[in-house]
Amino acid sequence: QVQLVESGGALVQPGGSLRLSCAASGITFKIYAMGWYRQVPGKQRELVATITSGGSTNYADSVKGRFTISKDSAKNTIYLQMNSLKPEDTAVYLCNADPPRNVGLRAYWGQGTQVTVSS
Repeated sequence: QVQLVESGGALVQPGGSLRLSCAASGITFKIYAMGWYRQVPGKQRELVATITSGGSTNYADSVKGRFTISKDSAKNTIYLQMNSLKPEDTAVYLCNADPPRNVGLRAYWGQGTQVTVSS
C-alpha cells in the first residue's frame, strides 16, 4: 500500500520559517520524481517545487530564493524548507510522487498539511 504522509504544517507569522516533511512508503522511492504542490480553496493546485530522481530541483517563481526542496533517500522522505513566509503562502501543501514515463506506474498524492501565515 502506497502512502505519502506530510507533516510540519502550522500557523506561523509573516517572515517566519517552517519545514515540511513527506514520508513515502510502498514505492521504489529512488526512481520517483517528488514534489510539493499547494492548493487554496477555489484556486487551481499550484506547483511549488520538485526534485528529480537524480536530485535536480525546480521551483515556482513565487518561492525561488525562499523555499528549498531536498530529499533523504535513506529515509524515503522529502522536505520543504520554507523561509521568509508570506501570507500568500497560506495553503494546503501536498506531496506528490511522479514515476518515470512508460513504465506502467502511476503518480500518488498525500493528504496534505495546512500552512497558515498570519499575524
